[in-house]
Amino acid sequence: MEQHIDYLIAHFGYFGIIIVLIGGIVGIPVPDEVLLTYVGYKVFQGTLSYIPSLLSAFVGAMGGISLSYYIGYKFGLPLIRKFGPKIHITEKKINRTQKLFLKVGPVLILIGYFIPGVRHLTAYVAALNSFSFKKFAVFAYTGAFLWGFTFVTLGRKLGENWAIVDFYVSKYSMYLIVFIIFLSSILFLFWRKKIN
Repeated sequence: MEQHIDYLIAHFGYFGIIIVLIGGIVGIPVPDEVLLTYVGYKVFQGTLSYIPSLLSAFVGAMGGISLSYYIGYKFGLPLIRKFGPKIHITEKKINRTQKLFLKVGPVLILIGYFIPGVRHLTAYVAALNSFSFKKFAVFAYTGAFLWGFTFVTLGRKLGENWAIVDFYVSKYSMYLIVFIIFLSSILFLFWRKKIN
């Protein structure tokens, strides 16, 4: 992983960080937290500067989440309206989901960055539920800044020990994914029971 990031930084600089984060948030399988922590480590080493690294993390996360929203807005709802009735997704259920998202959506958008898998879906779900882009941007961009700041700063503060994050993310990510799927299933069942 480090060799790929070093190559990226050497050839594309801060722009490379932006591009990888955009792809990672849209859904390309990139270990974003490890990338940001390693960027922080490169700041610690003096290879990168702190403020441009934070700005790159923010712009990349902001670009990725905005692109995800656009994809969900442009293609999501029309597809659900067209094929939804075939899988029992009625207009009534869509309206209930929209009301529920208005209540919990903003918090989910804000903290979703810190939950692998969730950050990839929040923008799509927001767009599907006709959540206004203005409101979405306030929460999504605030979350993007907090997320980028947290992991870049963590890598900088950990210094030579930055690999601790890589170790824990690698070792426990599968357990976390299983837990998230389990929790999502329970929430989905609760939601279905509530709207039926």
